[in-house]
Amino acid sequence: MVENGTGKHIAIVLFPEVEELDAVGPWEVLSFWTHGYPEDGYTVSCVSRDGAPVTCAKGLTIHPHHSFTDVPPVDVLIFPGGRGARKMLDDDTHLDWVRRQRKTTPIMASVCTGSLVYAAAGLLENRPATTHWASLDRLAELDSTIDVRRDERFVDDGDVVTSAGVSAGIDMALRLIVRLAGTNRARDVRRGIQYDPEPPA
Repeated sequence: MVENGTGKHIAIVLFPEVEELDAVGPWEVLSFWTHGYPEDGYTVSCVSRDGAPVTCAKGLTIHPHHSFTDVPPVDVLIFPGGRGARKMLDDDTHLDWVRRQRKTTPIMASVCTGSLVYAAAGLLENRPATTHWASLDRLAELDSTIDVRRDERFVDDGDVVTSAGVSAGIDMALRLIVRLAGTNRARDVRRGIQYDPEPPA
């Protein structure tokens, strides 16, 4: 459910070459929740710098609901990863925007290499965090004070939640529901989207 001007709001950041499942995985989980249980008081939308359509890493085009300038007040910000995220590590304009969100947003979350952007912005100093397995060393290089959790699917450090690669964003989104609406609600959502992975041995 996109915001209706009331309640609390979750925003998922989009940008060129964002990894599709990094953004759409959490979107599916959270929108299933907000549509199915509006009484919980949360809404979710997607936001990009200029509000224009975004072409993702593998060619999917997504139309965000808002630009950075007209997004409603955010209670949870989710920053996905992908090739495009790496380009932001030296983008001072974007990093400054992330730092400003940190000042007003109660929970900052990331998927995959989105945590690299948070590290570059200084948000992960002296914190535990994770990212895609192929970028764990890069995360440590960006900030040597980070306690890099190499074997965890997501790391919940209170006001900052990071997750590992791609599909781990689904697990992270379910964890957010646990925190925001309780374990039973998260179980209802997991059952509703029939998410019960059994990886091959």
